[in-house]
Amino acid sequence: MAPMDKKRKNGPTNESFARSRKQADNEDRPSKRLRPDEKDGKTTAAKPTLVPKISRIREEEAAFPRGGASVLTPLEHKQIQIEATRDVLFEQEGGKSSRPDEDDGEAAARKKHKPKSKGKGKKGVEAAEPEEDIVKIEGLSYKRIVPGSLVLGQVSQINDHDIALSLPNNLTGYVPITSISDKITQKIESIAAAEETENEEDEQDDSEEVELAKLFSIGQYLRAYVVSTSDDPKSSSNGKPRRRIELSLRPQQANNALAPQNIVANTMLMASVASVEDHGLVMDLGLESADLKGFLSSKEVGQAIELSDVQEGAVFLCMVTGLNSNGKIVKLSADTQKIGNLKKTNYLTEAPTVDAFLPGSAVEILVTDITTRGIIGKVMGMVDVTADLMHSGAGASGKDLEKKYKIGSKIKGRVVCTFPAADPPKLGVSLLEHVLSLAPQQAIKNGEKKNPLDVLPLSTIVEEITVRKVEADVGLFVDVGVKGVPGFVHISRVKDGKIETLSETTGLYKVGSTHRGRLIGYNSLDGVYLVSLEPSVLEQPFLRIEDLSIGEVVKGKVEKIVINASGIGGILVNLAEGISGLVPVTHMSDVQLQHPEKKFKEGMTVTARVLSTDPGKRQIRLTLKKSLVNSEATLFSSYGEIKVGMQSPGTIVNIIPAGAVVQFYGTIRGFLPVSEMSEAYIQDPNQHFRVGQVVNVHVLKVDPEAEKLTVSCKDPSVYGLAQQNAMKKLKVGEIVSAVVTEKSDDDISVEMQGLGLRAILPVGHLTDRSSSKNQSAMKKIRVGQTLTDLVVLEKLEPKRLVILTNKPSLLKDAKGHVLLRSFDDVKQNKVVHGFVKNVTLTAVFVQFGGGLTGLLPKNKLPEDAIRLPNFGMTKYQSVEAKVISMDHGQQRFVLSVVDLGSEEQNQLPPATLSVGIAQTAINPVDPTVTSVDDLTLGRLTKAKISSVKDTQINVQLADNIQGRIDVSQIFDTWEAIKDRKRPLRSFSPKQVIDVRVLGIHDARNHRFLPISHRGGKTLVFELSAKPSDQTEAPQEPLTLDKVKVGSSWIAYVNNIGDDCLWVNLSPNVRGRIRNMDVSDDVSLLKEMGTNFPVGSAIRVHVTNVDVANNRLDLSARSTQLSEPLTFKNLSKGMVVTGRVTKSNERLIMVQLSDNVSGPINLTDLADNYSEADPTKFSKNDIIRVCVTDIDAPNKKIRISTRPSRVLNSSLPVEDPEISSISQLKVNDVIRGFVKNVSDKGLFVNLGGNVTAYVRVSDLSDSYVKDWKSEFEVDQLVKGKIVFVDSHTNNVRMSLKASVIDKHYVVPISFSDIKVGQVITGKIRKVEEFGVFILIDGSDKVSGLCHRSEMAEKRVEDVKKLYEEGDSVKAIVLKVDPEKRRINFGLKASYFESGADAEEESEDDDLSGMQGVKIGGESDEDDEDSEEDENGGIDINDIADIESGAEQTEQSDEEMVDAEDNSGVVVLNVGGFDWTGNVLDQIDEHSRAESDDEDADEKPKKKKRRKAEIKIDRTGDLDANGPQSVSDFERLLLGQPDSSELWIQYMAFQMQLSELEKAREVAERAIKSINIREETEKMNVWIALLNLENAYGSDKTVEEVFKRARQYNDAQEIHERLTSIYIQSGKHEKADELFQVLVKKFSQSPTVWYNYAHFLHTTLAAPDRARALLPRATQSLPPHTHLNLTLKFAGLEFHSSSGSPERGRTMFEGLLSTFPKRLDIWNQLLDLEIQQGDEEIIRGVFERVVKTKNLKPKGAKAWFRRWSEWEEKNGDKKTQEKVKAKAEEWVRAAAQKKSQPGDDE
Repeated sequence: MAPMDKKRKNGPTNESFARSRKQADNEDRPSKRLRPDEKDGKTTAAKPTLVPKISRIREEEAAFPRGGASVLTPLEHKQIQIEATRDVLFEQEGGKSSRPDEDDGEAAARKKHKPKSKGKGKKGVEAAEPEEDIVKIEGLSYKRIVPGSLVLGQVSQINDHDIALSLPNNLTGYVPITSISDKITQKIESIAAAEETENEEDEQDDSEEVELAKLFSIGQYLRAYVVSTSDDPKSSSNGKPRRRIELSLRPQQANNALAPQNIVANTMLMASVASVEDHGLVMDLGLESADLKGFLSSKEVGQAIELSDVQEGAVFLCMVTGLNSNGKIVKLSADTQKIGNLKKTNYLTEAPTVDAFLPGSAVEILVTDITTRGIIGKVMGMVDVTADLMHSGAGASGKDLEKKYKIGSKIKGRVVCTFPAADPPKLGVSLLEHVLSLAPQQAIKNGEKKNPLDVLPLSTIVEEITVRKVEADVGLFVDVGVKGVPGFVHISRVKDGKIETLSETTGLYKVGSTHRGRLIGYNSLDGVYLVSLEPSVLEQPFLRIEDLSIGEVVKGKVEKIVINASGIGGILVNLAEGISGLVPVTHMSDVQLQHPEKKFKEGMTVTARVLSTDPGKRQIRLTLKKSLVNSEATLFSSYGEIKVGMQSPGTIVNIIPAGAVVQFYGTIRGFLPVSEMSEAYIQDPNQHFRVGQVVNVHVLKVDPEAEKLTVSCKDPSVYGLAQQNAMKKLKVGEIVSAVVTEKSDDDISVEMQGLGLRAILPVGHLTDRSSSKNQSAMKKIRVGQTLTDLVVLEKLEPKRLVILTNKPSLLKDAKGHVLLRSFDDVKQNKVVHGFVKNVTLTAVFVQFGGGLTGLLPKNKLPEDAIRLPNFGMTKYQSVEAKVISMDHGQQRFVLSVVDLGSEEQNQLPPATLSVGIAQTAINPVDPTVTSVDDLTLGRLTKAKISSVKDTQINVQLADNIQGRIDVSQIFDTWEAIKDRKRPLRSFSPKQVIDVRVLGIHDARNHRFLPISHRGGKTLVFELSAKPSDQTEAPQEPLTLDKVKVGSSWIAYVNNIGDDCLWVNLSPNVRGRIRNMDVSDDVSLLKEMGTNFPVGSAIRVHVTNVDVANNRLDLSARSTQLSEPLTFKNLSKGMVVTGRVTKSNERLIMVQLSDNVSGPINLTDLADNYSEADPTKFSKNDIIRVCVTDIDAPNKKIRISTRPSRVLNSSLPVEDPEISSISQLKVNDVIRGFVKNVSDKGLFVNLGGNVTAYVRVSDLSDSYVKDWKSEFEVDQLVKGKIVFVDSHTNNVRMSLKASVIDKHYVVPISFSDIKVGQVITGKIRKVEEFGVFILIDGSDKVSGLCHRSEMAEKRVEDVKKLYEEGDSVKAIVLKVDPEKRRINFGLKASYFESGADAEEESEDDDLSGMQGVKIGGESDEDDEDSEEDENGGIDINDIADIESGAEQTEQSDEEMVDAEDNSGVVVLNVGGFDWTGNVLDQIDEHSRAESDDEDADEKPKKKKRRKAEIKIDRTGDLDANGPQSVSDFERLLLGQPDSSELWIQYMAFQMQLSELEKAREVAERAIKSINIREETEKMNVWIALLNLENAYGSDKTVEEVFKRARQYNDAQEIHERLTSIYIQSGKHEKADELFQVLVKKFSQSPTVWYNYAHFLHTTLAAPDRARALLPRATQSLPPHTHLNLTLKFAGLEFHSSSGSPERGRTMFEGLLSTFPKRLDIWNQLLDLEIQQGDEEIIRGVFERVVKTKNLKPKGAKAWFRRWSEWEEKNGDKKTQEKVKAKAEEWVRAAAQKKSQPGDDE
């Protein structure tokens, strides 16, 4: 029986099954039913395994024959019964199984303890033991669910990338999107592939189809295969990771590789949709046999599912209803109402194998045992099944199972899980009603069935929970007050901390006790609420993300600071157990934090507000901004709840030129238009707002359906209820008056009187006449002026704006109530007045009141107007027209100006079409002319010149009749023009000339009209003075259609544009000449305004005529050159003109024609690369270029501005032009520009497409550590070609000096250094023990000079003796080749034998101390130190000796001083010791060494001449001021507190280029000046700041500035430094410092004014200056506001960039508040007097006089000032007027005083 034992171990079959199968095989006895496709064959045993894998075993081995008949002998049956009875009795007594190794039913544990070899009889007994002895009731748990298990689940949650299934016993499993079906997996793979390749649009569309919400529904039953169980650290609870169960729905796994022959009716299969057909679904069953498919009829899909909605790849749990006739198609049903009805035989009645009992299948169970924990039974007499506490109904109902079920009875159940590890095999079943019927559990409320979670949502706290049943080691079954759905409290959830045991009769949690609890979950498969009684859970604010409401204020702890690639990415805040939210960077604070990690520490408690939640992705966004957290405004969390006018703070998330996007809560976003950001005009929102900024907004418009929201930052109180009501009552056409508040170039802002509404009066609406008349009327309007007779033209309620008009034609219509305001006012054949709104190519749109617009077609305009540009119309031009047709459906109407019915109505434009009166000519030049009517078209007459302009001659035909002659109407031929630049110079005023009348001149469009078009106040006749026109035959006026391409003309410059000249051929025909076509001579094109002034004559020919668009292109170049350049007619070597279109540091772009342009690179700019500078060219410059290469197929050209190419090929060329690699030869030394700096080396552009490569090793002879910093793109370099390969186009060059320079000297290397060698070098580094010297001309060879080798005497401080960079001469004392070390000596004694030593010094001591210091940096030695020019010996004040001059007494004296001081190291080398200690040291050394002097005469000279020299010096000092260091030192002894003297001393040092010494002087001054002398100290600090600013670095300036702030008044130091920056032209730094100033010292008005003055005058940025005033008034105390505002207003007058009109507006605002403040009036008057407009000045004087309650004293002073001003600027009449006004005021004041009850 050993083989049988092996078989018993390998799967879910017991031994008796195995034996029966074996015998049957041996006997070759077939089973009762054979499938047609079933093949005979022997069974094979699989290897033993605990977890069965999907294999062919289950297909090949039947677990037991059909019918389940036993093959045991009667004796074996009897033995089994006896042993079973004994075990049952033992179990009843001890409560334990008779088998000690059956602890938890897991096969793994049991097999470890079993011996492998047992007797045959015992095997048989063991295998055939009754199930009630060995079967243990076990619910599914994390321990028992293993990979390979099959479970029935219910969809509880659908996420983006997985679905959650509720499994038995409160387990939850997750199915990833890739484990649903093969079809779905293929779709996902195709989507991923499409995203990578960015093509296959059809596949991209598939990405929208893989939506799990469309594939599954909540509550759907599915069978799943357990793929894995693992710890899920993400869902940790109390630090312990929960286990995650990963499932698969793929039919291949979920059907457990079921063999086709084992599929029987009523088996439940998982099937995926292979295709959707008309009558049903073709299903994939996941079987190896590809021929066997499933079919799900449309009638069997289920009532809730539409066949058309089913997608391929969807999976269903289906019941097999049968096979078709050929056995190839399995008929399926997924209708849960049908297959869940177990009253019909929808359960398994036969099973060829144990594999047929798959979860989801319904079975009939024979009850074999009933316990308090559940039910045990058999299916078909052999397979063990158990229904645990939850699924037997024992716990949920609280009823006794023994009363409900009887042993031996048959009941229906549904398989819910398998236990693969159990041996013998065992299944878990459920007896619950909703599982049996495959329907969701329902709760009953008010007699209605509802979803349990709708009745009691999760996280609900239930005040009264009653215990119904207690399971001691499991938990409590409770009643939560919902009928039909019980609750379950796990033992771990009963209370905080551990509970030992639960009892039904005693303790807090006995049956019947009530408690307060909270719902923490719901398992739809178990049909129970999961409840917690723990106080910690009850106190928790929320348990899951769904409990958080958007906008809720919450408290949390900083869990982690998120770091990403760009730095800090946000903060994770823990809100509750397992719930954390992210605070994005923009929401950390209201201000931008530089170092968030310093403010937020882990564990810190913070108060936040919920911005949005996404439960599907388990994401929470929070904000810590105080402005949002503390806001009490209504939350914007739903578009439907938002109303117009509501206010709320929001966060700017994006800024665009048109406005900003504002984020509120959840997904609510609003658009803030730029026009609603501020009351003031904002050009660039980025300058005023930043992303992350919180703004308070109110709603302007909301569209809940489209989910669109428009908000505004403007103050809603400005547009309150009163204004809203006034706006509603206001009617279009109403006549109002308004006060002017502001003027701009295009319109006038007014405030309507009595309404408080803002309105706009466009400049074009001031008159019915031309734009010049409108501008003239505009100039007469002043801010504060009241305008009357204004007509309301249009109301723009969303913008809170009213458009007004002052046009007389519209005003007349409004008064007559005939102004068109809506379509109802339009009547056919009615003559109406409007204005031009827009002009298109085919029509004119005419606007009336209320935005009503009519169409004036082109064919309804006069013929002469049609030929004019824009039909002679301008925007806002008045129009009189007749309504000729109406379309009531579309509410459109058509107008005409040709059908008005009379000549005078037919005139155009209307502004000047009034009928001219037949005026009588006064003093006509031509006596035959008596009236205007005589001046008919073509009339020859005479005219007198009144004035000569650049482009016309103004003439008089009579005193009251004016005319003009255009410059194009004077000359017939080019030769007749004597002065081409000023053709009209030959004419002079009062000259009488013959003229012909051409028509009436129209001043608006500078064209002339036929004589019939007379109108306006004054007529101006268009005349011609051409000799050809003086004949009797009148000529037709020139029009554009008569101009032909190629024809030649004389053109006259009318205007100079950026890229062209505008010229006139006649008064009516205008054309343009591109800059490049103005002349063949390029030199003339640089100064267009000078060489071709307005009025100058040019001979041109026509290149293009476009009559439809009124465009004429001309050229003044010679015909062959003026042909447009194309790639076809270009040739190499051609020199052409071009226009610079772009210029930067790398190249310039030049346009040769409309179709041809090309770049000029650095190598093509100049013959000498050193002069190649693209920035010297400006945009629109005209230059001559030479075409050097043409690539026509690619439309590329190479052009050059090299003088040798453009001017003369014989010019010298420094850098030859390289165009191909063949021009290069090895050893050529050439220059080029660095094209690219890469890790491998340099790429150098040599010209054209030739690039040379320089390896890193070829860059320099010496090692350069950071070589990349030495080179940059476009840097000019010189090198030698070392390799050329023309086949591969490879060029290599070297930049090494040794390669380039023929006379190159090889640097000294280490091996060249010999002991005793004298070298020169520089101090590389200074240490306490010595100095490191770098040898000049060496390859970085350096060595050490120890301090013991520096001087004969002991050196105390090396750093005072030498500094880095000092040049020295040294001798090599020692060379160590192994360690590569060199020791140097600097002692003078080492150099005594040399000739240099004899020349440099005669004194041993002197030489010993100073003979080694050589030229370079001068040191400060004695009081009278001077620089040693020859660089040999640094001796004090011996310039006379060095220059060869005769020695004087003074030089002797200084020589002696030098000798005396030679022993003092610090004084001679380290500089002057300002403490005075060194002076004592000098005396000591002098006394100690006086005996050792070689010559006795020199000390004697010193004693004899010392006093005399001092007297001489003092005399020089008195006469010339301080001339040396000693002079300053003497003066400072007497005046140590004089900042002036100290500063002079600093300046003296700077004259000597001694920056460090100047700094030392300043530091001494700061220490020496008495602490009480604050001003003197301040002066020195300012001088030091000036010094560092001029000669130091930014770092040194900052250091001095920092110290100066500590010792002086900080504000004053800030202000002084800004002044220094301004004076030195460092305006950017001044601006930065001013910004610091206004933040630090915001309480000082001076700071704000100074900044504004700087912005106005220095930076010319008035907008920024104006923006300061509101900030200043917010920061400063109220009493300072008036004076500061006056100063800011004054800046508008004084500054060249200011606006006096804005200044007046500011004054008006102040005077409206303080009308009686004469000091303000006086300031305004002073400013206006400076402006010089007498009319405005008199207006100010008069306004003050009219002020009420003006005091007599003030009035007297005012009148006196007025009188004085009139004496200087007025005449007698105005002076008399002032006196009269004064007398009138006195009378009025006296009269008022005499009135009773007057206060005065």
